[in-house]
Parts: sequence; structure tokens; C-alpha cells
Amino acid sequence: MYLILKCPGCSTFTYVDKYSPQRLCPQCGEIIDVADATIYLEVADYRLAESIIAELKKYLTAQKRKDLTEEEREQIRKEYAEWMKQALINPEKANDSNDMSKIIES
Repeated sequence: MYLILKCPGCSTFTYVDKYSPQRLCPQCGEIIDVADATIYLEVADYRLAESIIAELKKYLTAQKRKDLTEEEREQIRKEYAEWMKQALINPEKANDSNDMSKIIES
């Protein structure tokens, strides 16, 4: 499991193994204390984390914003949970990254 979070120093999205206490920011080198970081989403696979981060960046750039609201973070979590439920029912859909990008856009 991986946590998607944001560096408090440079605001870069990144991900970390769920059990890691810290993460070195790949952009600015700041040590991110996972316990103090805002967790955007917990996902099962690092490739999915990378895909979601790319969609978050694209969404925020298009909206000319730097961050999501708490309501948006909650909505993404709900949509992701629903997406995962559907993936369990229909496993071939789990590989469809277009479905995941729709979650970010909603």
C-alpha cells in the first residue's frame, strides 16, 4: 500500500510506502514526516500512485490552483473506494487508467 502526499516544502505530490515513517522529497530534498503530512489517498500499487499524481497535477494546473480542498480530497477517496469495489467485481476494469482519471476530474 502507498500513501499519496504532498511535500510541505515545495508542494510536490509524491508517494510513500504505507509503513515508511519518512520520505525524501524527490523535488527539493526535504524530509517529509509522514505522520505530519496530509494524506490525499491510500492506493494499492505504486504505478497507480504515479498515475493519480499525474492526474492531480493536471487537474490543479487546469484549475490554476495549488491544492485540493478537504471536500475534494474526501470525494476522491470515496470515488477511489467505489472504483476499487468495481475492480473487485470486474478485474479487467482495474487496469483501465482512464477510469481513474475520471475520478480526479469529477
